[in-house]
Amino acid sequence: MGRKNKNYQKDLRQQAYERLKSMEAYGESKKEAMRDGITKEKIYSYNTFNTYWKHIRYYVDWVKKEHPEVTTLKSAKKYVNEWLDHRAASYNKKGEPLSAWTIHTEAKALGKLFGITPDDPDYYTPPVRERKNIKRSRSSDVARDAHFSEDKNAEFVTFCKATGLRRSELTRLTGKDLCSRFAIEKRITDLQQKKALSDSENSQLKMLLDTRLFPDADFYVYVKRGKGGRQRLVPLCIEPESTEVVINKMKTTDPEAKVWTKVPTNADIHSYRASYCCELYKKYTKNQSVNELPYDAVNKGTGHRYQSGVYICRKDNNKRYIRDVMLLCSKALGHNRINIIAENYLWQL
Repeated sequence: MGRKNKNYQKDLRQQAYERLKSMEAYGESKKEAMRDGITKEKIYSYNTFNTYWKHIRYYVDWVKKEHPEVTTLKSAKKYVNEWLDHRAASYNKKGEPLSAWTIHTEAKALGKLFGITPDDPDYYTPPVRERKNIKRSRSSDVARDAHFSEDKNAEFVTFCKATGLRRSELTRLTGKDLCSRFAIEKRITDLQQKKALSDSENSQLKMLLDTRLFPDADFYVYVKRGKGGRQRLVPLCIEPESTEVVINKMKTTDPEAKVWTKVPTNADIHSYRASYCCELYKKYTKNQSVNELPYDAVNKGTGHRYQSGVYICRKDNNKRYIRDVMLLCSKALGHNRINIIAENYLWQL
């Protein structure tokens, strides 16, 4: 056998890649990891891995160019903030400053690689992210829209606006994923009558019980694997005409067949998700005003009473939303935090 070359050393990119690969934890419980305090050592999503690795490559290539003397990750760590300052002052191919969201993502990626947490004094403070500065899906003039006709794809657009599904969820959707309230209630009864439930059955029961938050929905779309591997049931309750389109499309699709064999690349899926969210929010706030909610809590600092049921967007002209309804929208879209709904979906209101 040949002797190992003692002068061989992995370059920075190889070191970074192996470090990131060692954190892969696809399929593991993030909830348990949070309880054990080990989430900073794990990556639970394949998409997150790819996003982080893309931005880490940018950093590694920059270090190799600007600091050629650096050959190890340990010595590369001290240049993280210098790189992020450089990125904050950079421009994209269109001559526009990089968005605060891009800088924030890069800070998170490098924080994951080097074990720098947000509470670390050395953690980079990205530019403030304000909803008014979001460029994605903010108008009908998005460049890619020129290559997509909503008129020619009317059924697809209606389907998206009536379900709020992500692109990846649309590509995996099959005919059997349409569920009736009758079938759901039957399954709830079956599970509740069992003496003991497995972890997966408990998780399923919780998901099924959430459908009772939408009492006027007779049908739901089952998402087996959404963001983070989470499953959910999406209520079809926006308007009868749109609901009928979804039901007919899924009922006429073979149970094992894809509902959409091809999801148009240029379709603005996020905008359709926002439309679904806004319509759902308006539906459940139709007879309720923010101003009518009680001032039922007291600020410990000022002693002033405030509305605990109101969510206020401080950086968006103090726009106010009803928390309980935001939570409904969050569940329907497959998120866990209502601030995501306020920042990324309710802008069409």
